[in-house]
Amino acid sequence: MPSEKDLRQAEYFRNRLAKNEKVLRRWARREGVEALRLYDRDIPEVPLALDRYGDSLLMALYERPYEKEEALEVEWLELMAAAAAEALGVEPGRVFTKTRKRQRGEEQYERLRRDRAEMVVKEGGLSFLVNLSDYLDTGLFLDHRPTRAMVKAESAGKRALNLFCYTGSFSVYAASGGASSVTSVDLSNTYLEWAARNLSLNGYSAKDHPLIKADVSVFLDEAAAAGRSWDLIVADPPTFSNSKGALEDFDVNEDWPRLLRACARVLSPGGRLYFSTNSRSLAWKPEIAAGIGRSGTWEDISLATLPPDFRNARIHRCWRLSLGGS
Repeated sequence: MPSEKDLRQAEYFRNRLAKNEKVLRRWARREGVEALRLYDRDIPEVPLALDRYGDSLLMALYERPYEKEEALEVEWLELMAAAAAEALGVEPGRVFTKTRKRQRGEEQYERLRRDRAEMVVKEGGLSFLVNLSDYLDTGLFLDHRPTRAMVKAESAGKRALNLFCYTGSFSVYAASGGASSVTSVDLSNTYLEWAARNLSLNGYSAKDHPLIKADVSVFLDEAAAAGRSWDLIVADPPTFSNSKGALEDFDVNEDWPRLLRACARVLSPGGRLYFSTNSRSLAWKPEIAAGIGRSGTWEDISLATLPPDFRNARIHRCWRLSLGGS
């Protein structure tokens, strides 16, 4: 039986969810957003994140700073899932739960289950395939919604390059913005196939917007040697990667200058580069950034890329390099 404390927490959680959805509902409908965050550790005693995906909910438990007996944790999560379903009018069977722990390497992309709880959600008139059960992340990073819109707004007629493309959401936005071509690069066959499905859902094909399996560092070096360039580049790398397909480990906290220099070498005059990270440990050094990108100008656009449903301003950081013309 749940304790009085647990029941009290469930009531607090239920009330907060109802309140948050009421505040965000009109905005989400106006913007055509079917996937949004409704709760993120709003109540310290309830360390959960909860996202709504259409008629389904994804509830993630943050790693606690203390040990809790597994059976009691499972019981507590079931209680919170029931409270969420009741507050938001969702069928109990459509509430999916995960535990979000500190990750390293490729763990954030590893398969957790094989339930294939897939569905398509709309965002800004576009369609994206998400998987609520099998991976820690669903395939669509909700916090980058405004960044994707920025990329779309300046894609018309541009050659776009999406590095560490994951499931290709930036690629879809660039294509929908009228990019002449979008090249997407990743080392994972699984995610390149997922990106192809997302492009197809929106009426685009890999023939016009190629999907390339490659180590990003190798791809950029070969592209620079071949004299290739792009007008718009998006680089949203994992914090750490030790993929077997890569020549060496990647740590964004140490390797960001090397990555951005490589990107700048293939950025055309007048082009733009978006660089984002979820790492809170990255030490951005303006004096280093100033030496990257020739006569370009760097802007910290982190706050401008924070959507209304994310109240945690530290969810990601984002910078934009704008190069001068030739």
